[in-house]
Amino acid sequence: MTLIRNALILAKKDLYSELKTKQVLATMIIFAGLVILVFSFAFDPANNTTKEVIPGVVWVIIVFSGILGLNRSFISEQRNDTMQGLMIAPMDATSIFLGKLLANFAMILVVECISVPFLFLLFNFKILGSVPLFILVLFIGSFGFISIGTFLAALAANSKSSEMLLPLLLFPITSPILIGVVQATRITLTNMDKVKSALAWIQLVSAYDVIFFVLCFLLIEYVLEV
Repeated sequence: MTLIRNALILAKKDLYSELKTKQVLATMIIFAGLVILVFSFAFDPANNTTKEVIPGVVWVIIVFSGILGLNRSFISEQRNDTMQGLMIAPMDATSIFLGKLLANFAMILVVECISVPFLFLLFNFKILGSVPLFILVLFIGSFGFISIGTFLAALAANSKSSEMLLPLLLFPITSPILIGVVQATRITLTNMDKVKSALAWIQLVSAYDVIFFVLCFLLIEYVLEV
């Protein structure tokens, strides 16, 4: 309970700081909007074949918007010289990881709630599959991506080129998650006749999430002490 309480306090601190400055979240939302506008010019929304790219566009928005937030999660602590204070505070390193994870996850959920409906509206996209399954895919895919990304952001924070290093580490490790959620998203949005295939992809991504979340949870103490 102490672990969770400390994590919630840290997440609340990060979210409150973001509400005051409005730097990271606003940048993520603006970036997501620009991506949607670029794709709307690149592909004709009235063309039915354009609908096939929508699942990929959804995850392009989530991934690249998420990287903007992940890059700032630990770098901001380094720049403000508060990381050492967190390390000597009466909390475990796992609480720091969970707190950062919760804050990053909350921000990416806000971006998704704004950008995904805007994308569907702009492309006049009608969901032919299952909305609950689509929401589940978004949730588990975002959780896996953000949990691994938060761990790698902590790993890359001490590097002078951390903003370049994070994507180089993140994309290869999260590629199974991205492949799985894009396939599951395509099925849940357009073709519920293959619901078993969608569930298989969801199970695969969920297993990957659990494995890497546990690994990150166990290794974060060594990463923060480096």
